Amino acid sequence: MRIRRILTAVVAAAAFAGLGLTGATAAFAESLTPGECEQAGGTVDWNTQTCKGGSKAGQMVD
Repeated sequence: MRIRRILTAVVAAAAFAGLGLTGATAAFAESLTPGECEQAGGTVDWNTQTCKGGSKAGQMVD
């Protein structure tokens, strides 16, 4: 019984870690237009070509 609880906790932790990594990778893979960055509440940093602030912070801008 105790081993089953530990195994369940390990599997759950691994699943959450995997989902977090794939979500972060997917979020940074797509690029935005300057308008999409601004609509999400951010501003475009043209030096790094990224969206600063807002819900799309850190994503690349075309």
